Amino acid sequence: MWPAKAGLRRKATDKIDTAVRFLRGHWQLVLITLLVFVLWNTPIVLPLKILVVFLHEFSHALAVVLTGGSVESFSISLQQGGHVTARGGSRFLTLSAGYLGSLALGMALLIIALRTRSDRAVLGVFGGVMLLVTLLYIRDPFPMIFCAGVGVAMLAMARYLDRAVCDLVLRIIGLTSMIYVPYDIFDDTLRRPGVRSDAFMLAEEFGGTTMMWGGVWLVLSCVAIFVCLKYWLGQNSNLRFSFKAR
Repeated sequence: MWPAKAGLRRKATDKIDTAVRFLRGHWQLVLITLLVFVLWNTPIVLPLKILVVFLHEFSHALAVVLTGGSVESFSISLQQGGHVTARGGSRFLTLSAGYLGSLALGMALLIIALRTRSDRAVLGVFGGVMLLVTLLYIRDPFPMIFCAGVGVAMLAMARYLDRAVCDLVLRIIGLTSMIYVPYDIFDDTLRRPGVRSDAFMLAEEFGGTTMMWGGVWLVLSCVAIFVCLKYWLGQNSNLRFSFKAR
């Protein structure tokens, strides 16, 4: 009995040590995640949610263009909704691209922040894309102000702020997307399957049910998040800040 108990103690100690090492190596990411959860229903996180909605609609638009169609209009709302009006393209890929595409873009931003030093360039490109989408496709007042304002702010941050600050911005956006997308899939397709969501329209046009497509997307999103964290998080992700403007 005693050796068995000693083995259990060692296993418990090893698990505690692993958890402590993880927290020491990634306490900033853990803190960001906790803050996003705690402030989820407050105005502080609302701009981040709307930005993820932008990524969702941008993914639809990108799928349209890449499959030979054309985008007619692009809009997002203060209520965290949005739509893209398009002509042509693959309907199946376009409808599937919203949730999974915005998650992929969010994960890409996080991986770039974790594994490269291209934070300023990527943040600048992100801002430029938002301004380009605004110029070409957006005509409604709110999305025009939001997208243009965020785009200009990103360009200014990329130009004037320290690389570590730009890195932090990308991490916050990426983590928010990784939190928001699975929740949004569950809320739109499993908790409220009657809502006219992307999954609802996919089921309408290609068969299956809203819950089936939502379930597939939810599983894929959770697997993608797991793989992202497992293979790209590394041993230590904490940033050091100098707070020097350029």
